[in-house]
Formats: sequence, structure tokens, C-alpha cells
Amino acid sequence: MITPTLVVLDGDQTGQELLLEALRVLDPAVTKVPLAFQHFDLSLENRRATKNAVVHEAASAMRQSGFGLKAATITPEVAGDVGSPNAIVRKEINGTVILRTGRRIPGIRPVGGVFAPIAVVRMAVDDAYGAEEHREGDGLDEWAYRTEKISRRTCRAVAETAFIYARRMGGKVFGGPKYTVSPVYEGMLKEEMDRSAGRYPDVRYSPQLIDATYALLMTVGDEPLAIPALNRDGDCLSDLVIQMFGSIAGAESLLLALDDDMRPTVVMAEAPHGTAPGLFGKNVANPLAMILAGSALLPYLNTKEATMASRAITESAMEAIYDGVRTADLGGQSSTTAFTDEVIRRVRTKLEVWPTLN
Repeated sequence: MITPTLVVLDGDQTGQELLLEALRVLDPAVTKVPLAFQHFDLSLENRRATKNAVVHEAASAMRQSGFGLKAATITPEVAGDVGSPNAIVRKEINGTVILRTGRRIPGIRPVGGVFAPIAVVRMAVDDAYGAEEHREGDGLDEWAYRTEKISRRTCRAVAETAFIYARRMGGKVFGGPKYTVSPVYEGMLKEEMDRSAGRYPDVRYSPQLIDATYALLMTVGDEPLAIPALNRDGDCLSDLVIQMFGSIAGAESLLLALDDDMRPTVVMAEAPHGTAPGLFGKNVANPLAMILAGSALLPYLNTKEATMASRAITESAMEAIYDGVRTADLGGQSSTTAFTDEVIRRVRTKLEVWPTLN
């Protein structure tokens, strides 16, 4: 049997430190999951030195292996610099869907009584991002124009992923675009949502306009939700949903490339937070999001061992927090490495005990 390869996209500052913590948890000696690791240095320094060639190399490796784990990276603000590697990666692997899940963290008070997980399933390409823009006229008669586009392929990928994930969570597909105002453009996503609903009759389906989705998020905290969204809508929703649970630490993000049958060909996991330069080198940052990112990647290996390891990691991380092993951002005193050590200890225990219970 060929050992799967996880392409590791090293990053900057605290982002790199937290990536290394996640890799400690993913060590085959801990998870009992055979896994090889191939590293690419996506630090700002190396991206500049290679003129982004390393980003293309990493993306090519992910197309070959099917799996990636990315650290947070610095995006320079100066025009003409190397920019963000994210756009290059998305294009190179044909990533079309971003799946970002917010969940309640034990002991952290959520907003509005929300306690069930909420996953935002958004387009990773097109829509408002990369749209053509121009202006005409002068003074108060100046007009700004923007031409956006979305494809049916991407709409179908978002809709299918939302229903598949809702089924996995035991929840419902909720929300949607403003299709009443934009029946041709935004209506395309709604059409694919309706078609997916027909293919997944066992999944509850509650379509809403995007403005109603925002409002109703404060009242639907009793069951898991998967929210399909356009690129820009999903970008905004993701930030809101994560903060509804009180901390960005409990969320992970997956970039999915899908074939024509909507099966993943590449899955890249990452944490939604940035490089946190103020915490760099202090051993105090919270590694939970990166650990959850690694855990979320494992089920896509499609083995029993990987699925068990994923559950063990997620449960261990949340149980550790419940028992008071917390970093400072969650009101605790544990260091970055101490929290990871505790997660590893619990994972090992679970994976030793569970087989005895069949």
C-alpha cells in the first residue's frame, strides 16, 4: 500500500510555529496513520527569493498527492511584491470551494446561545474577487462599474459540498444568495441548491435570502448548519460565524478541488487566523485551529484509521480545553507546546483504548 503524502506549506512567524504543533499531532507515531510529509518553504523571504516559484512547486505537489496543510503567511502590502500565495494555490490546484466551520469551544461563551456547528461553504473563485472594474464620468457624475462572473460548475460544487457536509453533521442546508433581486446571476447558485436538495432528500433544506440568513443566525443555534454562499457573501459570513462562537481558535478552513462528479481531488487545510507577529517566539499562541485543520484533513484519506484518528484529535483537543488546559486567549495559562502535549497524550490514550472496545 502506498503511503499518502501530505504536502506541508511552511509559513511565517507564529503561523509556522503553530503549523509545527499540528504536525506533532499528525505524527504517525501518535495517530497510527501512515503519512509522509513533503515540505515547501512559503515564507515571505523564500517567496521573494524564488519569485513565487516555490508556491507553484507546492501546488504541483498537492495536485500529485491530493493533500496539503498550510501555515499562515505574510502578505506584503507593497504593489508589485510577491503578494499572497493563496490566489496562486487556488488557481494551480483548481480549488473552487472553501469550507470553514465554526464550533463552540468548551467554557467559551458564544453569542446568542449558538452551540451547534455552523459551516460556511463558499466559492473560492470568481464573484466579486477578480472582477473587472472601471469608472466613467467626472465629479458627481462619475460612475463606477464592476463586471462579476460565476460558473454553474462552481455553483454546483458549492451546493453539493453543502449537502454532503450537512449530512455528515446531521444538520441542514440553510441560507443562500439574494436570488430574488438577482435571478440570473445569484439565481444560478439557488438553482444548483434546489437540484442538490433533490439528490439528497434525507438532508433538511431551508433556503433563505442572504440578508435573512444573517438575521436568523442569531436564532437557529439548536442544530448544525451548512450555508452555501457566493464568494464575497461567504467571506463575510465566515468572519461573523467564527466570532459568534467567541474565538477564531475553534475553526478550521478547507480548500477543495473537485472533479466533475464532485469528488475531492485536492484538499488543503489551514487555520483561518493570520501570522500573529505579536505572539511570535513567545510560546503562548493557541494551536487549536491548526490542530483542527490537520484533523479535518484526515477523513479525506478514506481509511478507518484516519477517520478514527481525526475523531480522537478533535475530541482530545476539546476535552483538554474543557478540563482547563487552555492558552491565554481562552482564559488559561498553558503554553502552546503544553496544550499540544496534552492533546497528544489524550489521542494516544483513545487510540489504544478504542480498539479494545471494538
